[in-house]
Amino acid sequence: MEALRAPSPVYPPSRIRTQLPKPIFNLSFTHKTPNSPSPNLTQFTKPKFKTFTTISPSVSTEPTSPPEEETETLEQDEKFDWFSQWYALMPVCDLDKRAPHGKKVLGLDVVIWWDKNDNEWKVFDDSCPHRLAPLSEGRIDQWGRLQCVYHGWCFGGSGDCKFIPQAPPDGPPVHTFQKACVAVYPSVVQNGIVWFWPNTDPEYKDILTKKKPPYIPQLDDPSFTFQMFNRDIPYGYEILIENLMDPAHILPFLIIIHLTQVFFFFTVKQDREGGRPLEINVNKIDKNGFTASQQNGQWKFVPPCLFYGTVTMGGSPDNTKGQLSQKPPRQVLLIFICMPVSPGNSRIIFISPRNFGVWIDKIVARWMYHIGQNLIIDSDLYLLHVEEKKVMEAGSSNWNKICFVPTKADANVVAFRKWLNKYADGKIDWGNKFNGSLPPTPAREQLMDRYWSHVVNCTSCNSAYKGLNALEVSLQVFSLASIAIVAATKQGMISVVARNTLVVVAILCFVGSKWLSHFIHKNFHYHDYNHAYR
Repeated sequence: MEALRAPSPVYPPSRIRTQLPKPIFNLSFTHKTPNSPSPNLTQFTKPKFKTFTTISPSVSTEPTSPPEEETETLEQDEKFDWFSQWYALMPVCDLDKRAPHGKKVLGLDVVIWWDKNDNEWKVFDDSCPHRLAPLSEGRIDQWGRLQCVYHGWCFGGSGDCKFIPQAPPDGPPVHTFQKACVAVYPSVVQNGIVWFWPNTDPEYKDILTKKKPPYIPQLDDPSFTFQMFNRDIPYGYEILIENLMDPAHILPFLIIIHLTQVFFFFTVKQDREGGRPLEINVNKIDKNGFTASQQNGQWKFVPPCLFYGTVTMGGSPDNTKGQLSQKPPRQVLLIFICMPVSPGNSRIIFISPRNFGVWIDKIVARWMYHIGQNLIIDSDLYLLHVEEKKVMEAGSSNWNKICFVPTKADANVVAFRKWLNKYADGKIDWGNKFNGSLPPTPAREQLMDRYWSHVVNCTSCNSAYKGLNALEVSLQVFSLASIAIVAATKQGMISVVARNTLVVVAILCFVGSKWLSHFIHKNFHYHDYNHAYR
């Protein structure tokens, strides 16, 4: 009997080198006075080198090569350990408590499910210990247990096997054996997002008391409003982070997202030559990331997942209630949470909280925001997918040699590459899951597909998709019914006006259904993006 039981899929502790730093991550986006109750951001250790920026915009006419990377030997405890970090999985608003959800992060397949007995989200290894079937394809039974639908094995919130249908009731209690249990990952819900620790070893069961995910106070502040967005991206974590650290691409995010709050359907024509020099100064880099300052704002990178920036505007006297007081400054944040999924694949959770125009989110549906956000991602998706392959061919460690970054606008990107090379050996540690090679490039329509990369994972867009499809069918049925009534009705039974009205309504319903079909395909399936015509 012992020889037939499959081993529990626990990630080998030998691959995990946890360093538990003393400070607990806390993000604060504005300068705090001594009386401020909000905690500060992650404490950074003293940097090993001075403040730096990229080359000045005034570029010499003589060709120059980027400076060589510093060669410095780091102690083992100074290296960044990818398996000793918290990783975001999904926003809670996009998780259905009635079903398990399968996700991949850092090459690990996990299943997220709602344990109604403990009243919390749980993260398990997505593998049944019986025959390794994915538990994410199972269901949650009437007793609140996670059930594998292959053979019906049921599991409780602590990973223990509760029931094996094939085991005789008068036989040995095989469901209580250790090998019948599922590996459980430490997890927590913070800022409305499910986070997990990628190690199932029991010694990390209480890791939350020693190290927490990065906390963003604005996401729990009732004076701020925001909508969450998630999408699977067909290029790697490094390219995703680089793209989001590039202010030339972050600016369109900011424009489209907040204009959509006022105007739903609109077109933004970007002028790539209309950019301007940007002053970005990177203040410090260490194993815990870096900070950078820009006009009216600041950027922070907290590895491995979080990159965010804040822009503060105004703040003026308020005399509306007869008493002179200071209006709080308007503040908008761009928060990017990026997860490495596998080589050539990543996932993003994007949030943009603001403390003004709060009423807009009450009348504009969440899926309407997502149309604009998907458009921005699609605008550069193909070229970044190709760029990643070129970088991989040359070797990611040679990035500073093959890329020419002469202006301060690239300071964040250069800083990220410096951090990656110095503290992570220039690459993600996938353990023994992957060798780092990239998957082949699929057809363009599959590469830029929105349905499987976003719609099925977004409760708002999925509901809108189903509703719009139902409306399309209804318009077609009504159009056909109107024509049938006109054709079947004898002359004189209805007035000419009524007959003509039915014909016009039938035509309008038919045209409306065709337009709606095009709208659904363009915004929920595939929207090709050709820069030459924009």
